[in-house]
This record gives sequence, C-alpha cells and structure tokens, in this order.
Amino acid sequence: MELSVSKVDLVRELSLSQGVVEKKTTIPILSNVLFEASGDRVLMTATDLELGIRCSCPARVAKEGAGTIPAKRLLDYVRLLPDTDLTIKIADNQWASLLCGRSRTRIAGMSRDSFPELPQMPNLLAEIPIGILCSMIAKTIFAISMEESRFTLSGALLLLKTDGLTMVATDGHRLALVDVPAEISGLTDTYRALLPRKAMLEILKLAQEVDPKQTVQFSGDDNHLFFKLGERLLISRKLTGNFPDFERVLPKEQPHSVTLPREEFRLAIERVSQFSDERSRSIRVQFGDGEVKVHSVVSETGESEESLPVEYDGPSVSIGFNAMYLVDFLRAVSEPNVSFHFKSHETAGELRPAGEGITYEYRYVVMPMRV
Repeated sequence: MELSVSKVDLVRELSLSQGVVEKKTTIPILSNVLFEASGDRVLMTATDLELGIRCSCPARVAKEGAGTIPAKRLLDYVRLLPDTDLTIKIADNQWASLLCGRSRTRIAGMSRDSFPELPQMPNLLAEIPIGILCSMIAKTIFAISMEESRFTLSGALLLLKTDGLTMVATDGHRLALVDVPAEISGLTDTYRALLPRKAMLEILKLAQEVDPKQTVQFSGDDNHLFFKLGERLLISRKLTGNFPDFERVLPKEQPHSVTLPREEFRLAIERVSQFSDERSRSIRVQFGDGEVKVHSVVSETGESEESLPVEYDGPSVSIGFNAMYLVDFLRAVSEPNVSFHFKSHETAGELRPAGEGITYEYRYVVMPMRV
C-alpha cells in the first residue's frame, strides 16, 4: 500500500478515532488503526469490539492495499509534522514508512488479517437532526450510572417515534427524561434501543465536525446501532437487558412548585456545597414563605446558607439532596428559569425548564437524601 495524504486531513480523522481505540488491551491489534487505500480515498477504521468508527479522507493512492499502524503513536507523531502532504507506505512485512519533507520514519504495524471485521450498515431506519440528538445526549448523559455492575443502566434508552424522539437515563438515584417532537424522516414504526455512554460521547465528538442542521443516518440490527454523519460511520454494540420502567418513577402527584432563576440557583448551590460533606455532597433545600433557602449541614469545617426570593405561599418543606445532582441539571438547561416541583421531604423532587415557548419536555427527578 502507498498513498499521499494531507497532514491536516489525516490528523483530523485520526483524532476522531482516539476515543474508540483501546489503550490498554490484551489484544494488540485493537491499539491499531486499519488503513485501506483504494480509488482516491483512504479509509481508516478503529474498534475496541464494543465501539467502531470508520473515517475517510481524500488521498492520492499510488498502490492500493491495507495495513494497520499503532493509532496513538501515529497521531502523536503526525501532529508534529509540518502542514504539508505526507506519504505512507506499508510493506509486505507490515512496517509502515512515513515520508514528509526531510523526515523519514518507520513504524512497526500488524497484518490487517487479524483486524476485526466490523458489520456493514443495514438499510436506513431514520434520519435524525444531529443538533436535536446532541442536545438530548447533553441533557441525559450525566444521569447514567457509572457502576459497571449495573449493566442496563450504563447507557440511555433511545426511543424513536414517527413524531419525535425520547431519551431516558437513570442511575437509580435520579432520572433524566427528554422528549422532543420532530419529524423523523424514514421511520415507519417505533424503535427502541439501549445506547452505551461511550457511544454517546463519540456522537458528541463527531457532531462538532458537522453543521448542527445536518441529519445523522441511523440504523440498527440485532446487536449493533449505526450512526452515519457524512463520510463518518460510528458503530456501537447495543446494551442488552431490560431498561427499568421509567414511567413508574415519574412522580404522579406534586402539589407544590416554585419558579427559580436558574443561574442564581446554581451559583447558590455551588457556593453552599463547598461546606457539604465531601462524600455525600448533601445540602438542604428549604421552601418557605416567599423564599427558598439552600444550606449545608453544620460540620467541623463550617456552614453556609443562601436564600432566593420566590413566589411561594405553601407549607414549609425542607428536603435533602445531593448538591451535584441538582447542579448537573442546572448546567444542562439554557432557559433562564427552572421550576422545582415537590410534595414532601420523603418524596422525590423534580426539576423542569420554565418559561414561555418551550417546545420540548425535560423532566429531571431526584431522590431525596436523609440529612
């Protein structure tokens, strides 16, 4: 194999593969990126067996062929080259030669025969506006469980419907649900899948390279999900198992609510939480006549309290929460105001964006803490 390619193009595409390449693996080939040169393009593929990515860029192909090169070492080296074209040759002994200006480098590669075959994308199921998909990911990804033992909670539930999309994530202590009405072209029936957290992160990364108005071509088979953005294809293994019945978690009765300025509320929580327990991050949110108080639990390190004026004339209720759970939601929304819905100190609280003209539904349910 022999080809010439722009250094800028190569660095851009290799950078997108770095989140997929397995860094610490007992299977050495998974640390490599597969190069396949044909026609006027070079195709690059990386996988960790759970996630795969295919990228390509224009190239002047002198000799068609394929081979693999260590992904991180290649990228770290190519980044340091001048912004010009470089030539890549992979010999029959799997050594890759890189020529750029006066630089000459050889890297030990591996045969493409041992590189895993990725599945081909099946027929298109739907086209999803990438801006909507990324917004939904940003509003739910922080609620995904980080415990590997809770396998079905290590991703988000994605529901595609003919009239919109729903995404739900939970770690057992909180639940984030986003429902966006949208025309999903190509979809004929409801589609349901569990999307792993790592795949969601890679979708966000790929989306930074395209126009937010562009659509992502989506498909799936029995084991994999496929997301195609232009010339780039992300392939993710589906999570197996049953996602919890989230409908049962959503509070049915919350007689009290207040509307709060989002940024002021967030900053108050962040300041007060500096004096909360480092492990539990617990604070109290107290709803009283005309105000909401946020205060830390008295400890040896100190205490803090802040209050915000609100329109509220209901009973006084004090609820304990993990401060960071509340902050995650307040950072994810862009509306200037949020509404806080609650019943008692023993039941879950719920946050939603508030204001006129909100065209989507975003519900964030947080379980109370004993403080």
